[in-house]
Amino acid sequence: MNYEKKFSQVAKTAKVNIIRELLKVASDPEMISFGGGVPDPETFPREELGEIAAKIVQEEYKITLQYGPSEGDNELKNAYINLLKKHEGIEGVSPENMLVTVGSQQALQLIGLTLLDENSYCAVGKPVYLGAVSAFKQMFPKFLEIPLEDDGMNVDILEEKLDELVNRGEIDKFKFVYVVPTFQNPAGVTMPLQKRKKLIDLAHKYDFLIVEDDPYGSLRFEGEPIPSIYSLEPERTILLNTFSKILCPGLRIGIIIASTDLLRKLTIIKQGVDLCTPSLTQRLAARYLQAHDRIEQLKPTLELYKSKKDTMLDALEKEFGGMKGVSWTRPEGGLFIWLTFPEWVDTMEMFEEAKKNKVLYVPGEAFYVNEVEKNHMRLSFCLPSHEEINEGIRRLRKVAENYVNANSMRSKS
Repeated sequence: MNYEKKFSQVAKTAKVNIIRELLKVASDPEMISFGGGVPDPETFPREELGEIAAKIVQEEYKITLQYGPSEGDNELKNAYINLLKKHEGIEGVSPENMLVTVGSQQALQLIGLTLLDENSYCAVGKPVYLGAVSAFKQMFPKFLEIPLEDDGMNVDILEEKLDELVNRGEIDKFKFVYVVPTFQNPAGVTMPLQKRKKLIDLAHKYDFLIVEDDPYGSLRFEGEPIPSIYSLEPERTILLNTFSKILCPGLRIGIIIASTDLLRKLTIIKQGVDLCTPSLTQRLAARYLQAHDRIEQLKPTLELYKSKKDTMLDALEKEFGGMKGVSWTRPEGGLFIWLTFPEWVDTMEMFEEAKKNKVLYVPGEAFYVNEVEKNHMRLSFCLPSHEEINEGIRRLRKVAENYVNANSMRSKS
């Protein structure tokens, strides 16, 4: 049967997630992967989680093995509220402000389903987290791509784009700006307080929402924390958090924090997607957070990630420091470094050579919507060992040299 003619427009336009595909290739034991933002499994509190899991299945089975409310488990919500108060200084959040989702990816999908349609506009970074674009694209909105600077989204260009919508009489169709302001994925850069306040001012001026995705905020290795956009303007901000980076991704738990009116509509949409987030993983996370200060426990993990980040930066300096036109970001936290080559380089073309040399990365073009830039790559430092990082960057230098030599005419033009 020809299934093509039966597919919806969403199915016809859907593209494979390159990071998910990378994970298949990364299973080769000789491969060194800087691909997916996969936490180091040795940092997972598996013994504590194992003990709690056995107990809640035996003693709380009427909850953990049953359907749960669409809004999520209040035990988990209250435990997370305490974490927000203690470690992020966020006050005034109640369970009614929270919706528990199946990871942040579902949160992004629910936001798209709730706020976007074919006539809508939304603004995203250039580059942008590809999972967000995949979720929003299902509603066929129009994307405003806003260039990234060393300190996050260029809010002056955002304002110019918004003025263009005003002049065309389309500003009412603009729904939200999507940002990862702290250790942005893929670039690793952070938006300073002044820019966050400017973004809030624009939200008031042009009447839009800010979708603040914050999966990496707790993974700060150095520098001073910056207040979240939500803490500065909760009425206009939708805050997304996840347990995937601070606890473990296998739980598949995300949380949306927003105004109660908006949460009510998001909850109704979620009921049509999956009824509820699994009760078992929610209660497991809740009991863990009640018994342990997870942020305090993250300190050894952060020391590990910082040392790996430093190892990668040192390796990049050693291998690429003398290569003309090559630069990279220097994040203070998170999981990623953004490596940039001269404009004529195509890192997707380079990828096949990389696979032959047993090293993986994510080609930069995966992180753009319309105006694709091909000369970047995202490197994740959290999973490989120090030895693998050094060897992987050495292999990457060889890949780049082979590519440059094979394309020497293009490099001179």
